[in-house]
Amino acid sequence: MLATLINKELRAIILSPKFTGTFAICSLLIILSIFTGVREYKTMVSRYEAASEMVEQELRQSTSWGRMSTKVYREPDPMHIFVSGVDYDIGRWSNVTERNSAKLKNSAYSDDPIYAVFRFVDFVFIVQFVLTLFAILLTYNTVCGEREDGTLQLVFSNAVSRAKYLIAKAIGAWLGLVVPICIPILIGLMIIMLYKIPLTFDHWFKIFLLLWLSLLLFTFFILLGIFISSITKRPSVSFLVSLIVWVLFVMMVPRAGVMAAGTIANVPRIAEVEGRISGYAKNRWEQFFKGMETGWNDYENSKSTDSAVSDEALWAMMEKQDSAHKVVEKEIDEYDIKLHEDLRQRKTQQENMAFTLSRLSPASAYQLGAMSLAGNNIDVKSRYEEAINNYRHQFYQFVEQKQEETGDDGRIMIAFTIEDDGTQDMAMNGGGRSKELLDVDQIPRFVAPSVSLAETISPVLLDFGLIILYSLLVFVGAFIAFIRYDVR
Repeated sequence: MLATLINKELRAIILSPKFTGTFAICSLLIILSIFTGVREYKTMVSRYEAASEMVEQELRQSTSWGRMSTKVYREPDPMHIFVSGVDYDIGRWSNVTERNSAKLKNSAYSDDPIYAVFRFVDFVFIVQFVLTLFAILLTYNTVCGEREDGTLQLVFSNAVSRAKYLIAKAIGAWLGLVVPICIPILIGLMIIMLYKIPLTFDHWFKIFLLLWLSLLLFTFFILLGIFISSITKRPSVSFLVSLIVWVLFVMMVPRAGVMAAGTIANVPRIAEVEGRISGYAKNRWEQFFKGMETGWNDYENSKSTDSAVSDEALWAMMEKQDSAHKVVEKEIDEYDIKLHEDLRQRKTQQENMAFTLSRLSPASAYQLGAMSLAGNNIDVKSRYEEAINNYRHQFYQFVEQKQEETGDDGRIMIAFTIEDDGTQDMAMNGGGRSKELLDVDQIPRFVAPSVSLAETISPVLLDFGLIILYSLLVFVGAFIAFIRYDVR
């Protein structure tokens, strides 16, 4: 009897006019999203390679270790094909300079604002907004529709238990909706292999988990449709309630959670933090230049008539000022790091609260889990900037070592001498600067931060567990409601 009921539900779904249209649209969107993701990824890779090559050429054309700087670009990841995450929102590159800490800039949306208006449609968006609505549209009348047609009373005129009937409904709806959706997904994976996207074992495992997470969300909304159909008497009422619940879960709850966290946990704006850093830096440089002016005045007052003694005193004073200059730079850098670390911790607390509240929606849990799997969640910006700052320290440690070895610190010394005839002669010393190209092969190269597979999976387990829990709750709710359901 269970097999008969499952077969009946399968036929009802597949032969439904709604199924043909919605399945065709969903299949087309899934294939197009993956195809578009592949093309976009290949474009990002070509831009990244061209930019990295340009940075390498600029390094090889350097002629002085003084005032040397470089750039670092974010490396594209193949998981971007399925999950765009925050890739388009955060910057794509950062300057690596001696004075300023790393900060990603020039996002895709800042260069092309039109995309920020309409956003990119990726696989996760299709699952979260289209497939879930697809599931609701085809399951909202599974129980109340049969009651209105009179077939429900006819079914229970036979020896059929309510538990067996509801299980058959759930299994039949799942097979009728999930199995066909796997077809466009497989076509999308074939497109990825056809374009020879460089996927490692970790990538394939993440894709496998992403697909299962997507099917879990799809399953939840299938069961949700059956649950709402089990607590309503008429299909029109069930459809209205299902649509309202879908809007709440997919659109309202995630945003409400973020807004509530923003109100409860107040975090200063980045402009406020940058203003405090600029004010501190301005104050320290004013103190430095005052000390520098005092030093020059003391030198002028104590300058000896002996030119050799005067030159020695001048060099000693300049070395002292150079040391003081480095101390000021270090203090500003440490203050910058301290404020940004405090900001990062406060933002982390706010984000954790926002994500906890938004995970009351399975759709939000799905999106957060998918972004964690793809490695382009909200942590990617801080992860990259931390890695770039670490690289910045390595880079300038090496540069300072080369400056000490070659005497090329980028300073230009100007010396005045008075000839016997009373004329002045000026000589400039470039501090070791030469026109010969530097040997930059030993300069440290930036290595993109990586997250191990275990570190990627561990936070996603929570989202898996939540969606499974929500699915069990709606199924149990449907079962309890159907036990008391009036089949007449």
